[in-house]
Amino acid sequence: MNEVLTEKRGMVQWITINREERRNAMNDVVTDAIAAGFVAASADPGVRAVVLTGAGDKAFCAGADLSAGSGSFKYDYSKVGLSFVKLMKQARDLTLPLIARVNGHAMAGGLGLLGMCDMAIGVDTARFGMPEVKVGVFPMQIMAVLQRLIPSRKLYEMALTGEPVTAAEALELGLLNYVVPAAELDTKLDWLLSRLLDKSPTAIRRGKYAMRVSEQLTFDQSAVFMEAQIGTLALTEDAAEGRAAFIEKRTPVWPGR
Repeated sequence: MNEVLTEKRGMVQWITINREERRNAMNDVVTDAIAAGFVAASADPGVRAVVLTGAGDKAFCAGADLSAGSGSFKYDYSKVGLSFVKLMKQARDLTLPLIARVNGHAMAGGLGLLGMCDMAIGVDTARFGMPEVKVGVFPMQIMAVLQRLIPSRKLYEMALTGEPVTAAEALELGLLNYVVPAAELDTKLDWLLSRLLDKSPTAIRRGKYAMRVSEQLTFDQSAVFMEAQIGTLALTEDAAEGRAAFIEKRTPVWPGR
């Protein structure tokens, strides 16, 4: 489990892929450990956000481990659902804000890890790509998240050519929220976290859930569903505290319920 480090820093759960010598490439141990980190974060009422990153300053994640004996692309088809697909589903269902701290290149499955996060901050030297066609495969699984982020023309170009884009291009494509020099990465991350951690955890938790469900609905279905959600949210203790704090012109103290 040392290949993935988990650490609670205040109200934030940090999950770090700790395979710097392999450019933080993934294997089943890594995906299972990230999944376990999500479970632990969700079970801890003191956690209000999750940060996913890689060790070092070269790579966020280089994708699947292609080294000899790694077992990459060798699947047990008697089982339903690969570990990485399960991880993407788990990230989608996570009701805590999930932020990618992109400390270096994000390639192949690493781009999928980035895509499954809610927000992302990247260093300006990072490159982003889907090089699978260069080794005779295709970025199949990660399309589930990337096709919702990258405009279709550019998505086809990146997938079919396997050529990477710069951090500036990734920002324009919507893969990143912010691009900063490496020396400013953690300062910008702390700034973004500060804008989340002072808000209602109940509103964020239920809001994330509602947004994910709404994405799958028609307009009419979404409008009715969201109407019910705001009615439910209005009954929570956080909503009562928020209204009281507004009327009393003070900073709210969130119960988180």
